[in-house]
Amino acid sequence: MSGWRRKIIHLDMDCFYAAIEQRDRPELSGKPVGVGGARDRRGVLTTCSYEARPFGVRSAMPTYLALQKCPQLIVVPTRFDVYRRESQRIREILGTFTEQIEPLSLDEAYLDVSHLEYDPAAVAFEIRERIYEQTGLTASAGIASNKLLAKIASDMNKPNGQCVVRPDGVAAFMEGLAVRKLWGVGGVSAEKLEKREIRTCGDMQGLSRVELHKMFGRFGLELFELCRGIDDRAVEPHRARKSLSTEETFSQNLTTLPECERRLAALHADLVRDLARLGRTGDARPVRKVFVKLKFANFTRTTVECVAAEPTLGKRPAKRQWRWA
Repeated sequence: MSGWRRKIIHLDMDCFYAAIEQRDRPELSGKPVGVGGARDRRGVLTTCSYEARPFGVRSAMPTYLALQKCPQLIVVPTRFDVYRRESQRIREILGTFTEQIEPLSLDEAYLDVSHLEYDPAAVAFEIRERIYEQTGLTASAGIASNKLLAKIASDMNKPNGQCVVRPDGVAAFMEGLAVRKLWGVGGVSAEKLEKREIRTCGDMQGLSRVELHKMFGRFGLELFELCRGIDDRAVEPHRARKSLSTEETFSQNLTTLPECERRLAALHADLVRDLARLGRTGDARPVRKVFVKLKFANFTRTTVECVAAEPTLGKRPAKRQWRWA
């Protein structure tokens, strides 16, 4: 179609983990469901169903707090083997439309369908229909000429919907878009903009590159383009993994450093196993840094890291090599 420089689809499964649990257990259908943490002060929800969200329940929320907000919340454990299997089924469906697929996680991906002569909105609809027919799960999609716009658009008509930002509609789409929708703009940045009465991308477009640079440094130069819907990144089917991690939330507090150190062995074994698996598939990259993250009872976190060529449990690095964040 004329006017499309590229045809990019951002596909995002709707409450993927919770939807799978509701599909596999019909008695959960239509009920508020939380997936993840144990029902105590250690547990944290991985995600929740749409029925739970009107109560204020959100992903990454402590389970005890979610239960306070929604006492009827049904908390079920994660089943990542099932989620990975379903993700692979969906990936195979996507592969029948294009080889240009950039996975972002188990439940979302970018697709470049520029090679197809069809309207990309029709392609997205067909993909979503096929996913539902074969898995019983719904997906939402954003369709645009770049990744930035497609990602934002996929959230516009959730669940089980799609939004198209056509090339001739980019200016109007960005004009009224809240600045918080731009990646990298969090609470602190939004508050700084709010003080200058900048709430939408249209408002931000009134600032020059120099003004944005003064406010946000180099990121301000990116914002100058982002607020105009400009994004030249290509879909990267073989994007290299930048990090690898493993973690565990314990049902009882670990109160001493020796207790924490004893638990490291199992976590280290998991990490080494995953690293070996990536090596077998050719996806491993050289290790540059190793870090340990600690989350405390009040949910604050701290991280210690060091330069290293491999993740070992041997000799502790010299003190000067560690940096606390």
